[in-house]
Amino acid sequence: MKRLLLFLTILLSLFQGTAFAQEVPSSARSKEVIARIAPDLKKEFSQAGLTWGAPVFMRIFKKEKRLEVWVLKGKRFQHFKSYKIFTYGLRGLGPKLEEGDWRAPEGFYFVPPKMMNPSSRYHLAFNIGYPNKYDRRHGRTGGLIMVHGSCVSVGCYAMRDKRIEEIYTIADAALRNGQPFFRVHIFPFEMTEKNMKKYQDDDWFEFWRNLKQGYDLFEKNKTPPDADVKDGKYVFSPL
Repeated sequence: MKRLLLFLTILLSLFQGTAFAQEVPSSARSKEVIARIAPDLKKEFSQAGLTWGAPVFMRIFKKEKRLEVWVLKGKRFQHFKSYKIFTYGLRGLGPKLEEGDWRAPEGFYFVPPKMMNPSSRYHLAFNIGYPNKYDRRHGRTGGLIMVHGSCVSVGCYAMRDKRIEEIYTIADAALRNGQPFFRVHIFPFEMTEKNMKKYQDDDWFEFWRNLKQGYDLFEKNKTPPDADVKDGKYVFSPL
């Protein structure tokens, strides 16, 4: 039964047909942005051999201040573009622990349509879903952590407006085409062996070793793993 449920979940997450399309919130602002941005993005997708509206996946690397957009092509995700993050709070590396600590989360999150915010005070935004199951298990507090525009943040991931417009438009197209949610994996840095050795004495090293397990699975398979929590740690299942 568990195998069947997992198979159905995977099938649904990859299904691109409009029969499963969900209602995605919109505003006059988001409609104007999408109408202006989408034509050029569609050309870039076509040039990269990608299908507009295909499922997407995002990775964030704090130290590198980089958000990556990946798009499903066949059975694997292909890197489409990387976007510079303007700022992500004032406390540097390490996960968010509590409301008002000026830290940005690290971990494994997902964004369904209802968490898209086309009317944000910060231009356009989406809520990453902090606190997730892992965060709640460890008593972490706070909420409304976004990827947004306007270049201002004390704990969110803030982009320049031009960059969030592209990211938002790509995500909106995937959700409208039937992707039930898109995953956002957030890491303190590129989790190479060199970087892991560099940070091996950090207080958060054991937590980061756990994150690296999910990082490595994507690097190997180019499909984001399903992340769950067991005994206070992330556990991963390849999709």
